[in-house]
Amino acid sequence: MTEKSKPGQPIEDLGSEDLEEARLRQQAIGVKLRHIFDEVVNEPVPDEFLDILRRADSRASGEGGG
Repeated sequence: MTEKSKPGQPIEDLGSEDLEEARLRQQAIGVKLRHIFDEVVNEPVPDEFLDILRRADSRASGEGGG
């Protein structure tokens, strides 16, 4: 009896089954995004990038260099 949900369809127009499906999809997307974020956060920072940051810090503090 309920229509299938369509992208961009207002949530108020969804039936209870479609609403539950939309919630489950949002939850799955959130879990995947957290997983991807955790992977990125735990990657090591390349030494070249750390060197750039150190030089920028030293210039900002007035130590000069390079």
